[in-house]
Amino acid sequence: MSESHHPEPSGRYFYVLALTALGVVYGDIGTSPIYAIREALGEHYGLSPSRDNVLGVLSLIFWALVIVISIKYLLFVMRADNRGEGGMIALTALVAPPRRMRVGSRRWTLVLVGLFGASLLYGDSMITPAISVLSAVEGLEVATPLFRPYILPITITILVGLFAVQSRGTAGIGRVFGPVTLLWFATLGALGLNQVVRRPEVFLALNPVHGAEFFIRNGWPGFLVLGSVFLVVTGGEALYADMGHFGKKPIQVTWFFIVLPCLFLNYFGQGALIIGDPKAIEHPFFLMAPKWALYPLVGLTTMATVIASQAVISGAFSLTRQAVQLGYLPRLRIEHTSERQIGQIYIPSINWLLMLACIGLVLGFRTSSNLAAAYGVAVTTDMVFTTILFAFVARDKFGWSMWRVVALAAAFLFVDLGFWGANLVKIPHGGWFPLVIAAVFFTAFTTWKKGRQILADRMQHNVLPIDLFMADLNESTYVRVPGTAVYMYGNAAGTPPALLHNLMHNKVLHERVVLLTVETEEIPVVDAGDRVTVKEIGNGVFRVGLRYGFKEDPDIPQALALVNRPDLPLKTMSTSYFLGRETLIASRTPGMAIWREKLFSVMSRNARPATAYFGLPPNRVVELGAQIEL
Repeated sequence: MSESHHPEPSGRYFYVLALTALGVVYGDIGTSPIYAIREALGEHYGLSPSRDNVLGVLSLIFWALVIVISIKYLLFVMRADNRGEGGMIALTALVAPPRRMRVGSRRWTLVLVGLFGASLLYGDSMITPAISVLSAVEGLEVATPLFRPYILPITITILVGLFAVQSRGTAGIGRVFGPVTLLWFATLGALGLNQVVRRPEVFLALNPVHGAEFFIRNGWPGFLVLGSVFLVVTGGEALYADMGHFGKKPIQVTWFFIVLPCLFLNYFGQGALIIGDPKAIEHPFFLMAPKWALYPLVGLTTMATVIASQAVISGAFSLTRQAVQLGYLPRLRIEHTSERQIGQIYIPSINWLLMLACIGLVLGFRTSSNLAAAYGVAVTTDMVFTTILFAFVARDKFGWSMWRVVALAAAFLFVDLGFWGANLVKIPHGGWFPLVIAAVFFTAFTTWKKGRQILADRMQHNVLPIDLFMADLNESTYVRVPGTAVYMYGNAAGTPPALLHNLMHNKVLHERVVLLTVETEEIPVVDAGDRVTVKEIGNGVFRVGLRYGFKEDPDIPQALALVNRPDLPLKTMSTSYFLGRETLIASRTPGMAIWREKLFSVMSRNARPATAYFGLPPNRVVELGAQIEL
């Protein structure tokens, strides 16, 4: 475990950071009160909204927030940081095996678990905007039934607008995220407080006995209610994933002093309202507000859901970039929307895929209650995987004793598996959707990784060791031409095929030859001092290695500019870059199934050109091709 790259914030900067974290981190979990209580006590479970059932559900909600968010994530999981970064990809990188360890080991199994967990987040990124915005717009129907025919068109319009502005970046709107979310949580707390002072008996739900009696009294339907209770903690993964942006302390302080108290008051306020008027179960969140405040509340709710949606969309972009950098996806077009913040990126292909999926979900499910049936399966599975991976990190990285790790993991899994089991029944009613999405991305991840490995093995058989090439070079009299040639190749011990092809066809060699290898480390950021290594092999040939973290975008000319050697000038107009370009052919050769080989070929053909991905000047690049059977 490495030291965090984030110094402990203090003073005014800490409060600014905490306010910003409030807007980015807690958007998802902060919009759950709009629909969570309504779903947990809805008629689809066949339970009446009686006083005892309300107290039971409130008890389950309170202890879910305490155990899953306060204890599991904020006190334990956030310790598993990868140089200050969190999230499923960062956690997977912590348990990843050494590069030379063979596939099939226990650690590779953990990597597959982490990859499927990361894949599940794409389904969450599609469902969250759809259910959040739709549930907010449904508040108009509470104000007047006249809005009923326009709920879906208004929702789709907001979603289209949300995804349309992604290419402009979130820097401008990001400045208002924190204040708006602070107003949102203050409103949640005020609405709830107004109700609980009328019926303070709801505080009896703090006693976990009410939760236990709820299960005993209602049996199987009571257990299934956990599937809806889980909606109150669906933003838990965001706390961990966004740790790298803000650090642990601002996230923890914001939770315990603002978010948890306001959520607690709002959920208990809804419970107090339902105890007094069971018919309020139809829309308890909006019915807590006085009539004069209903339209402003709908407006604020819509803003809050847009902020929650923005957070998961940005998370999908970040996750995709990390997958590309670690070699699980082909090179994609990634645009930076801010010159100051490295995390603000835009990926067009992912953006439009998410938009189409969100619109399809809204049109297919039509109400937030129906969408709630699709929500939860992915996140509960992800939380189970997080517990498993954290247990291995705690044992291997922290050095915790086996009994301590087992006891803690068992306690968390008892809760996680309870939520997971209750959500499994949702699969036929919509829960299949995030699982299908996860399966698609998981297949893409593993196919690309395996395909690149097979490709490297195929090419390895024909690679000339660099020692043999240098021996031949020292004995031969190749014509040397002025300038510097940079040959990119992933095998640091081999001779780049592009170099051999150039010698074969052009019969010349540049005055200075750079054999360049680019590696992505399983850490977020590589220190500038460790970026470049240079070794002179002899006869004007240099071995250069570049290292990047999985949160960094490679810029080769910029990195080579750090080389300060008089014998290796790397001026742009006198440097040429030679790249290999492989044409892949699916074959019956042992490796992958034919359909996966064809998928890999399609992915390879649609990958972003290496010239653009590595920031190379197009007019200084020469590509030399070869055909390779997979």
